[in-house]
Amino acid sequence: MPERIVVAMTGASGGIYGIRALEVLRGIPQVETHLIVSKGARATLALETPYRLEEAHELADVVHTDTNLAAPISSGSFQVRGMLVAPCSVKTLSAIAVCDSGNLVARAADVTLKERRPLVLLFRETPLHRGHLRIMQEATEAGATVMPPVPAFYHLPKTIDDIVDQTIGRALDQLGLDSGTVRRWTGATGPNSGS
Repeated sequence: MPERIVVAMTGASGGIYGIRALEVLRGIPQVETHLIVSKGARATLALETPYRLEEAHELADVVHTDTNLAAPISSGSFQVRGMLVAPCSVKTLSAIAVCDSGNLVARAADVTLKERRPLVLLFRETPLHRGHLRIMQEATEAGATVMPPVPAFYHLPKTIDDIVDQTIGRALDQLGLDSGTVRRWTGATGPNSGS
């Protein structure tokens, strides 16, 4: 049986994170991806990336419409390893935090949580107000991992792709998958390392 991963793309800025996650997951043997692209994500994808919706669909093994609440991934009996929402909008985070399953992204996330499976939310918003912090806490208390895509610099990125790859690799770490894209910290040496 394949390792099924649900990837959802929502309307926040950062559609490239979802695209890159799909590309990386294609290279991991035995992984079957189930993709949901929200209406907002379709607009953002067209504005921010050179990718067409059809190209995103081609990267996934199975594509579900965000209005299909009868999709297999809307049931806990359909076994998946976990779910990644990349990027995750405020609207989606809010729906997940309050169990509002009005679309397939929120329903699949709710099922992921109730089945105690990993749910990783690349929450794309800044600066944050109290309401954002409250719903981040509520989602975390329900079992989600809220992971704003904050770039790391210890791996000395040279391109935006380097930053995206590191973030996606760390997100997939949360799902128990080694993407091969993460430059892992092995300690510091040199005059400023304290060694």
